[in-house]
Amino acid sequence: MKRLCSAILVLLSLGYSLTTEAKNVVNLAIEQRPLYKRDYYLHELLAAALRAGNYQAEINEVLVHPHQQRTLLMLDAKQADIFWSMTSPEREHLAIAVPVPLFKGYIGKRALLTKRAFLPLFESVKTKQDLAPLTAIQGHDWPDTKILAQNGLTVRPLANYQAMFSLVIRGRVDYFPRSFIEVISELEQVKSDELVIVPNLYISYPTAFYFFVSNHRPELAEVIMKGLTTMKSTGEFEQLFASYFAEDLAKLPFKESEAIEIKLDNDYFQPQKKEP
Repeated sequence: MKRLCSAILVLLSLGYSLTTEAKNVVNLAIEQRPLYKRDYYLHELLAAALRAGNYQAEINEVLVHPHQQRTLLMLDAKQADIFWSMTSPEREHLAIAVPVPLFKGYIGKRALLTKRAFLPLFESVKTKQDLAPLTAIQGHDWPDTKILAQNGLTVRPLANYQAMFSLVIRGRVDYFPRSFIEVISELEQVKSDELVIVPNLYISYPTAFYFFVSNHRPELAEVIMKGLTTMKSTGEFEQLFASYFAEDLAKLPFKESEAIEIKLDNDYFQPQKKEP
C-alpha cells in the first residue's frame, strides 16, 4: 500500500524528474480515465528502467483519449514518445516494441467478470465451444477482440472502457474478460456487489504487454531495453512486480485442482522474446 500511495503521488505531479538536472524529456501518453494499480506499476517501472539504463530524464505526462490505436499513431506523429500496450503485428509496425513482457505473461490470462445472477450460466462451461453462445464485451480497438472472435467466441466491441463494466452489471452482456493483474483492482474501483469473478474458470492466450516507443526515438527504446534487462538480472523487476500484484493474484477465486483453463489461439502474436 505504501508503494501504491507513493506511485499515486508521482502520477499526480506534473512530471517526474529522475534527477534534479534532467537533460532529456520523455513524453509519456497517459489515458484520460480512472487509473488502476497496473498504471502506477508501469509508471514506476518506466522510471526505474530509465534509471537502470543510466538515462537522465524527466517524464512528462501527455493526457490522451483512451483509444489505444490512436495513441500509437500519436507516437508516429511525434506527439508522444512512449506508450504501454498489449502487442500485435500492427502495433509493432506503428512503433518500436521493447520486447520485454511487462506483466510476465499474466496479461494473457483472463478472469471472467459477470453479473452475480449470471453465475449459473458458467457452471457447465468447460470448452470454448461451451463459452461461444455467451456474449463478451471488449474494447473496439483491442487486440483481444480479434483474438476472441478468431476463436469463435461472441464479442461485442465498445469504445467506452468504463461503460463495459456497466453493461455487465446491467446484464446487457454476459461477461467481461479481464487479466489476472487487472481484475482485482478494477473490482475495488467499480465497487458493485453485482460484479463478480466466475470462480474456477478462465481463458488464456499467448500474448505480451510491452512499452512502445516512437519510431523517432530509437535511442530511447534502446535505453529502456537496457534498463529492463538490468532490472531482471538484479531481481529488481521481480520485486517491483510482486509488490504490486502478489496479493491480488492470491485473491483470485481459482483452486489449482479445480480451475478450468480454456486455451485460445492467437494468430496475432509473434513473440520476440520468450515469456519468463
